[in-house]
Amino acid sequence: MQPSRSSSGAARQLSPDTRELRRVALSGLLGTTVEFYDFLVYGTVAALVFGELFFPQADPAVGTIAAFGTFAAGYVARPLGGIVFGHFGDRLGRKSMMLLTMTLMGCGSFLIGLLPTYDAIGVWAPVLLVTLRVVQGLAIGGEWGGATLMVVEHAERTQGSRRGLWSSSTQLGAPLGSVLSAGVVTLVSTLPDDQFRSWGWRIPFLLSFVLLGVGLFVRLRVAESPLFTEGGRRTSAKPPIFEVLRRPKPVLLACCVGIGAFTAQSLLTGFMISYATGNGYSRPQVLTAVTIASCVALVVLPTASALTDRVGRRPVVLAGAVLSAVLAFPVLWLVDSGSPGLLILALVLGHGIAQSTMYGPLGALFSEMFGTRVRYTGASLGYQAATLVGAGFSPLIATSLLASNGGGSTPVSLLLCGGALITAVTVWRMPETHTDTLDSSVPLAQQTPAPEGIRP
Repeated sequence: MQPSRSSSGAARQLSPDTRELRRVALSGLLGTTVEFYDFLVYGTVAALVFGELFFPQADPAVGTIAAFGTFAAGYVARPLGGIVFGHFGDRLGRKSMMLLTMTLMGCGSFLIGLLPTYDAIGVWAPVLLVTLRVVQGLAIGGEWGGATLMVVEHAERTQGSRRGLWSSSTQLGAPLGSVLSAGVVTLVSTLPDDQFRSWGWRIPFLLSFVLLGVGLFVRLRVAESPLFTEGGRRTSAKPPIFEVLRRPKPVLLACCVGIGAFTAQSLLTGFMISYATGNGYSRPQVLTAVTIASCVALVVLPTASALTDRVGRRPVVLAGAVLSAVLAFPVLWLVDSGSPGLLILALVLGHGIAQSTMYGPLGALFSEMFGTRVRYTGASLGYQAATLVGAGFSPLIATSLLASNGGGSTPVSLLLCGGALITAVTVWRMPETHTDTLDSSVPLAQQTPAPEGIRP
């Protein structure tokens, strides 16, 4: 019996590859949390005070639109960031780009916290704000691809059949970053209004420097992707983006699949703060609702991602998209009720459950659509194009439609429903990928000749 116990104990020991995978997953989680914290803090504070601080000569509605315009600027830069960092990530490696994107994001947010307002330096205040927002967009455009691919490609060596579950570690950065950003802004928003407008809003941005240090410490300790090291390094002089765009179908599919999740994420977090406070809710009530919904997402997201390893990516994403479309109008009706309890219910249903079910599987799904030598570029471009279309302009469009529609919530519901339906139709027509094997140098499944790793 003793040998049996020894064998059992040895079997329970983690292999070096599994231990490394856990470190990489933690690195991806911390990194994307820092990135999304920085990115979402901006959206939250923009909804609360940026209109009056950086665009004071505009009336309140125009000031809010202008503030969300700077919010959109960050999204416009994200596809470019995906292309630039994807290019070097496919040539030089995933790890170095992850370190660089995190540094850019943290420094950009810290500088926003130090930025003088319009009253101090005039028109240079919004100009510098937009510039730093673009830097944030470039950084997060490259961050997701590097972090996700590091996890997925490490998982392929030890847990290939559980890529969905492991990839959810990076996807969790979005709701966890939302929880942190909403929590910090909730705390500082309890300050008297004059103090919050004077200096309180700066605190969440300045704290990003602390998070940056933690994230860099963890990322410096992880190893490069084994698939990239063994065969993914590119020797061709042709930029990866050219090869991705030669066969644009995977990128277009990825973009359309992601639109529903990012439309819901944008409208039910940053935009919802502005919308709900304009309808009589206090800032703490709205931020509490966003925080609770994000906490629910922390459970739903990995659950949905793990389920895709069993039943496939398509049915889970499709279920989330259909649910989001069905809930589009009821969610806004609940918000319009004026009840804090119903506001929480609305965001839990729309963001915590429906949006998270769509969003969770995207890391594994997008990674499986491209070969290793162009995977960083292809997956990043598809993902960031989806954020631009789905999230970048949704708050701006919604705010403009509300201003011209007398404040009714119908335009917001239509945007939510439209984004979800685009996702549903697209994923319905896609092939399933969860049983495919990631390859280090050639297209997945090796079915037909395809340029430099693009999946047919």
